[in-house]
Amino acid sequence: MAAAAELTRAWRSWNGPARLHGLDLARALAVFGMLAAHLLTIEEPVSLTEPSTWADLVNGRSSILFATLAGVSIALMTGGRMPHRGARLGVSRRRLAVRAVALWLIGVLLTQTGVPIYVILQAYGILFLLAIPLLASSIRMLWVIAASVALVMPWLLPFLDALAVWDGESGRDLFLFTGWAYPFPLWIAFIVAGIAVGRTDLRSTTVQVTILAAGVAAAVVGGLVSIVAEASGTALPGTYGEAVFSAQAHSGGLAEVIGSGGFALAVIGACLLLCRTPFTWLVAPLRAVGSMPLTAYVGQVVVWAVVALGVFDDTTDLQAFRDLDPFWWFCLGAIVFCTSWALLNGQGPLERALAFLSRKLVPGWHLDPADRVVS
Repeated sequence: MAAAAELTRAWRSWNGPARLHGLDLARALAVFGMLAAHLLTIEEPVSLTEPSTWADLVNGRSSILFATLAGVSIALMTGGRMPHRGARLGVSRRRLAVRAVALWLIGVLLTQTGVPIYVILQAYGILFLLAIPLLASSIRMLWVIAASVALVMPWLLPFLDALAVWDGESGRDLFLFTGWAYPFPLWIAFIVAGIAVGRTDLRSTTVQVTILAAGVAAAVVGGLVSIVAEASGTALPGTYGEAVFSAQAHSGGLAEVIGSGGFALAVIGACLLLCRTPFTWLVAPLRAVGSMPLTAYVGQVVVWAVVALGVFDDTTDLQAFRDLDPFWWFCLGAIVFCTSWALLNGQGPLERALAFLSRKLVPGWHLDPADRVVS
C-alpha cells in the first residue's frame, strides 16, 4: 500500500492538475534542441525549402527558449498570477538567490569538465539575481523592461564585447565565470519576458493563443529586420551595423533577439495548446524530460565527459565526440532515465535537491501544490 501511494504521488507530481503539461513539453524541446546544437554538425543556415537545413533551427533558439522558460518558472515559483507580497515575497527572493548561487556553482563545476560547450548555468545564476528586484513588478512593467532591453542592448553589446576585460587568460576565465556566451545585460530580456508570461493565466485558451500569435508576429518582424538591414546595406559584413542587426545565432543582434525571442513565445504557446488535447499523453516521455530540465542538462554534460574520457582520454575534442553520432543515444538515454525517475519518484533529483536547499537555507512558509509546479 505504501509503495502504491508513493507511485501515485510521483505520478500526480508531474501529471496532476497543478502541472502545466505544455511548459514541460516546451522545456523538453529546449533540452533536446540544445543537445542537437551541441552534438550535431549543422553547417547550413535554415531554409524552408531545404529540409536538410531545418536542424539549424536549434542554434541559438533553443537556449533562448530555455531562458524564457526559466523566467516563466520564476514567475510560477513566486505566485504566478498573484505575485507573492510582504514577508512571503521576501522569502521567495532569498530562495531565488540561493538557487542563483547554486546554479552558478553547478555551472562552474560543469565548465571544469572541459566539455567543449558554453555552459549556460553561470549566466542563469547572474540572471536569477538580476530578476529578484522585479518579482513584484506588474505585467505591463515587465514587458516594458523586456522590450527596452531587447531593443537597446544590441546597440551596446558590440562595445561590451570589445572591452579589454576579455583579453588574456584572466579575460577567458571572466568570460566563462559570467557565462558571457549568453551575455546577461541582454539575456535578462528573455528572463523578464518569461516572468511576464508566467504572470498571466496560462490555463486560458485565449492567453495561449495570444502567446502563440505574438510569438509568430515577433519572429516575422525579426526576419524582416534582417532582410531590410541586408537589402539597405546597413548590415555590411564586418561593420557595426552587421553586429547590431544580425540574425546569426548567439550574435545578440536585433534580428536574432526579436526573431528568436518570438520563436520562444510561439513554441510555448503552441505547446500549451497541444497539451490541452490527448496529445499530452502521447508526449508523456518528453514531458518527463521537461519536468526535470536541470537534471537533463547537467546529466548530458556529465555523461559526455565520462564517455569522452573513456573513449579518447580527452573531453575537449568536439568533432571527435560528434563523430561517435551520440545525439540519438543521448536523447534516448534522457527519455528513459527521466521517464523512469518521474514514474518512481516524481520531481527530478537536482530539482528536488535545489528546492530542498533553498527551503533549508531560507526557512519560512511551506510550499503548496502551486509552488511545486516548477520547483
